[in-house]
Order: sequence, then structure tokens, then C-alpha cells
Amino acid sequence: MQISELIGYLAAALTTCSFVPQALHTFRTRDVSGISLGMYSVFTVGIALWLVYGFALKAWPIVAANAITLVLAGAILGMKVVYGTRRRR
Repeated sequence: MQISELIGYLAAALTTCSFVPQALHTFRTRDVSGISLGMYSVFTVGIALWLVYGFALKAWPIVAANAITLVLAGAILGMKVVYGTRRRR
């Protein structure tokens, strides 16, 4: 494994792991009041595009990180849609 690939995997692991605390907090509390629907919508689409880009380049660190981040961001976005509308009623 080349050093550039190792750096890519390390960067991917760190940035992906940064989402875990927010996702766990949101799953546990179901509190989405501090989450912007617009920001998370745009962010999730951006992550999906990074995933496609990673596949196109066959850049597995990009693919791995963005696949996991897409799941986490998508789950948080889904909770924002579900729990955010419930609290408004």
C-alpha cells in the first residue's frame, strides 16, 4: 500500500468517525431541533456524488468513507424529516 493510499484511508476513517457521535446522539434522543434540513439535504446529496466520484476513480478510500457517511447522514436526514415534522404538530 502506498503512503498516499494510507493517508486516504486515515482521512476517510477520521472524517467518517466524526459523524458517529451526532448519529448516536440523534438516534438516542430523537432531538433534531438543532439540525438544518436544508444543510443536511444538500450535504447528503454531496456525499452521494462523492461516492459516485470515488467509484468512477476506483478510489476505495473515497468509496468506503462516503458509503458509510452516506448511511449516517441519510439516517440523520430521515430522522429530521420524521421527527422534525412530528414536533411541529
